Amino acid sequence: MSQNKLWGGRFQEPTDEFVERFTASITFDQRFYKQDIRGSLAHAAMLEKAGILNASELADIQRGLQEIEAEIEAGDFAWSIGLEDVHMNIEAALTERIGITGKKLHTGRSRNDQVATDIRLWLRDEIDRIEQQCIRAQAGIVKLAQQEAETIMPGFTHLQTAQPVTFGHHLLAWYEMLKRDHSRLIDCRKRLNESPLGAAALAGTTYPIQRELTSDMLGFDRPTANSLDSVSDRDFAIEFCAAAALCLTHLSRMSEELVIWTSAQFNFIKLPDRFCTGSSIMPQKKNPDVPELIRGKTGRMNGHLIALLTLMKSQPLAYNKDNQEDKEPLFDAVDTLHDCLRAFADMVPAIQANKDEMRNAALKGFATATDLADYLVVKGMPFRDAHEVVGKAVAFGVDEQRDLSEMSLAELQRFSDIIGADVFDVLTLEGSVAARDHLGGTAPNQVRAATERALTHLQSFSA
Repeated sequence: MSQNKLWGGRFQEPTDEFVERFTASITFDQRFYKQDIRGSLAHAAMLEKAGILNASELADIQRGLQEIEAEIEAGDFAWSIGLEDVHMNIEAALTERIGITGKKLHTGRSRNDQVATDIRLWLRDEIDRIEQQCIRAQAGIVKLAQQEAETIMPGFTHLQTAQPVTFGHHLLAWYEMLKRDHSRLIDCRKRLNESPLGAAALAGTTYPIQRELTSDMLGFDRPTANSLDSVSDRDFAIEFCAAAALCLTHLSRMSEELVIWTSAQFNFIKLPDRFCTGSSIMPQKKNPDVPELIRGKTGRMNGHLIALLTLMKSQPLAYNKDNQEDKEPLFDAVDTLHDCLRAFADMVPAIQANKDEMRNAALKGFATATDLADYLVVKGMPFRDAHEVVGKAVAFGVDEQRDLSEMSLAELQRFSDIIGADVFDVLTLEGSVAARDHLGGTAPNQVRAATERALTHLQSFSA
């Protein structure tokens, strides 16, 4: 006999209690309720336009769904595992509230296109929220870069001192990473913004539906083109997780630098206490927990991407129950990315640069050695010969424990007689960074120009 399931007509025994719990998704997909109701309101309005519902029935459905939404938001709605998911919970509540008209709402659609529509609507809304945090993080980086346009620090390769750069220039490298991440979010949103509603179970429907109408009502750019693909496609979820994983990779790299820079061995920056914690046993400790957690959450994000890729890799068309497993990784990916970007956006503007520590560090490791080689080349020496000359000068400096800028002119001329007194213009840290005066260079005026371009770019998204 029927078990009072909305789909239970052909079944002769009730669902096993464990199977009911095992297959239910209501514990996590209830967060779709706004999007599910929004989609149902659009579908009902279209059914009325098509002559499938009359005006009175549409009004009853609209009133009932609005009341249910208010009840959910007030925390008074009773979710039932027996009704499996958010869609059937809301439909059952609607039927109980307005009677037989509630049963007409599902005409011309399936849970397959319903969930495909809901998840696109939900992810679109979430991308809009995440985008705002991404813009905040970028703006915080750029404004700090403005403040530190002339602050000199060592630039590293292999985590060894390479050449002097400005702190502002280093920060703008972070901005460029997030700028690409932002563009990927925009691209992902654009591709997902097609409406599957009307694809029904897999083949479309025999009812005279108007897919363009519901697509427009829900703010989609267009309906999806193929009903089979419409209900089974989860590319948009995978693409979002890929973009999120790459963004977290960038945030992790930035966090690693913050962790290093706050250490006593570097002491390049200070993080306010509110972004740190202490030790239960060592009273002197101030641990950079926020960047450490962001760094750690990157692994979880990578796992969500792999989970979704694996979920979809062997599925035949069209919808399969496997697809229920798309939601928990996607939900957590959205929450994690949003919160990590928010944490970064809050934290970066509060960073304080220890300028003297940065400058002193840049004086170590012969950071201006390349500048000396370039100086010799300008004087007419082939670069390979200049490289060898400077290498010998550095070796002398290592033995003497003195930087190139600390050597006398006579000492430098022991390695090449074409070195003149003007060499000290390029051996200073300030001279070195100022010489990189081109687009993308570390010169302070280039940093300031880059921050102005960045702020103009960001303002275009808030206009």
